[in-house]
Amino acid sequence: MTSETLLEGVNYYSTEKAGFLHGNIILSHGKIKSLEETEGNNGDYIIPGFVNTHAHVAMSRFRGHLDDMRLDQFLEKTFRLDAQRSEEDIYHSTVAGIYEMLSNGITSFMDLYYSEDIIYRAVEDMGIRANLSWNTLDRKFTTQIGDPVDNCENFISEYGDKNPLIQASAGIQGVYVCSLETMTGARDIAAKHHTILHMHASETRKEVYEFQEKTGKRPVQYMLENDIIRKNTNAAHCVWLNGEEIQKLGRVGASVSWNSVSNHKLGVGGIPPIPELTEAGANVAIGTDSNGSNNTLNILETAKSGSLAVKNARWDASMIKAGEMLEMLTSHGGKAFGLEKLGTIQEGAPADLLILDRDHYSLQPYGNERIASNIVYSMNPSAITGMIIGGKWIKKDGAMDKEIEKRYRESARWINTHFSVS
Repeated sequence: MTSETLLEGVNYYSTEKAGFLHGNIILSHGKIKSLEETEGNNGDYIIPGFVNTHAHVAMSRFRGHLDDMRLDQFLEKTFRLDAQRSEEDIYHSTVAGIYEMLSNGITSFMDLYYSEDIIYRAVEDMGIRANLSWNTLDRKFTTQIGDPVDNCENFISEYGDKNPLIQASAGIQGVYVCSLETMTGARDIAAKHHTILHMHASETRKEVYEFQEKTGKRPVQYMLENDIIRKNTNAAHCVWLNGEEIQKLGRVGASVSWNSVSNHKLGVGGIPPIPELTEAGANVAIGTDSNGSNNTLNILETAKSGSLAVKNARWDASMIKAGEMLEMLTSHGGKAFGLEKLGTIQEGAPADLLILDRDHYSLQPYGNERIASNIVYSMNPSAITGMIIGGKWIKKDGAMDKEIEKRYRESARWINTHFSVS
């Protein structure tokens, strides 16, 4: 964007003051140029766009085909479906998944998959911000052509600087399919290219106990001791941690992606120790996971589900406040993403914003003192009438950009024409 955009007379969420202020926002060159506080309280609410910190967006067409089965059955079918995919399938499934994320207020997402070069094209076409992590695992376990670690570095080298909205990064599938050599290779690539390292970690008890029996170490403990997990790490799930692992994750300042709906659906049998992780200094953010393990990409549903699960499990409804959850959805996600000031409304921050209809039924009764609670606990995504990403209008006055809408419709038709997955 080259010209300035003025959002006048709005109630915007001030990250620095952790509350809502009334005033004007000026956008220029894809960023927030300035904020001007004024008197009043009329106008729509403006909040940072939601940051989805763990997704496999190309799995959108798997929705409804991985339900009501044990985790081993789920994984077996997922691997089978993944091995049968074409470039067109991955592209159109990604377009459909991105459209769903946009419709749910997600302006940035972090992906972990193979064929991120194909996903990159769909991301570029749809105008969303993304951090795409090429998944690495041992060659004996992969369906990728060539060595996954080499593929990862080649992807980052070719795509890392092509589009300011898209970052290329390194990923690790998990300790159950990755040797120390593979994990070290991915870590070194992330360090060399200054990217995040996105991984699955301690999602299930089975994963933890089998790895502990094999190595004498718990997965997160093992990765910490071998310097795999660092400050640039985004570790998804982290359900089964002990006290030592929690403290060390906090000390290194790692990010943890909390995927509550996915964990519940797959029956992992636990809830991540979110209060302890937060207290230890880890950066906790929210992730939807895929349409396979979470049938929707409604990140508000994921945040609410997680918050209520912790309150219920700890017998304490005051645990984890709505304001904390809103930060996990926005600024904490931006920190995990690795982009300065992403997920915030302050000068110099990326201009990724949501415009909320203050009269929407799910935000009533409105008021600056309760809006955070209403967003986290009751807001329907239909309350989002406007969306700006990198200073560009993606949704305005309740209508999605026409080109984005057209691409989604074409991809949905392609998927439904070509697939009847059993």
